[in-house]
Amino acid sequence: PALFMENARKGSIVSRANSIGSTSASSVPNTDDEDSDYHQEPYKESYKDQRRRAHTQAEQKRRDAIKKGYNDLQAIVPTCEQQDFSIGSQKLSKAIVLQKTIDYIQFLHKEKKKQEEEVSTLRKDVMALKIMKVNYEQIVKAHQDNPNEGKNQVSDEVKFNVFQGIMDSLFQSFNASVSVTSFQELSACVFSWIEEQCKPQTLRDVVIRVLHKVKSQLY
Repeated sequence: PALFMENARKGSIVSRANSIGSTSASSVPNTDDEDSDYHQEPYKESYKDQRRRAHTQAEQKRRDAIKKGYNDLQAIVPTCEQQDFSIGSQKLSKAIVLQKTIDYIQFLHKEKKKQEEEVSTLRKDVMALKIMKVNYEQIVKAHQDNPNEGKNQVSDEVKFNVFQGIMDSLFQSFNASVSVTSFQELSACVFSWIEEQCKPQTLRDVVIRVLHKVKSQLY
């Protein structure tokens, strides 16, 4: 019996040791076989996410381009740089920038048209001067070819008498038609007198009448 009891005690100790060993082993994580078979799957972006990201980038790019465009307009248009006391120191809104840009473009169109009209007038003046230059060159050439032709020219006294007769005739109509009571009446009467008494046909008749008078005095 004593031997039987000793063997039973040893068997119980071995059994409890095996039980504790198996329990401890089950609580320890795998480090060899299981780790070699585990692979973490990388994150794959879906097609929907890709389209959303591309749309966001395109929208941001569009907004940046619009912002740059408004900034360029404010830098180019002079009126956008001036201080607007109606809005104080606030930043100009997009609507104000666009309106100021439109106003400035209209101003440039008017200035361009005005400059084109001035250029056209200057071209006409240049053409008239060229014609006068040709005429004077012909007169000088004719005088050089016939140096004795000028000896029979009208005297300065006769020219003064013609000029005096024309001016006297015009002054008589001017004195009878123009009122000098006030500057306003003078301005109105002067324009009216010019329209009535300085017509080409009227001036022609005056000159012819004066020439006939001077001719009768000379001969």
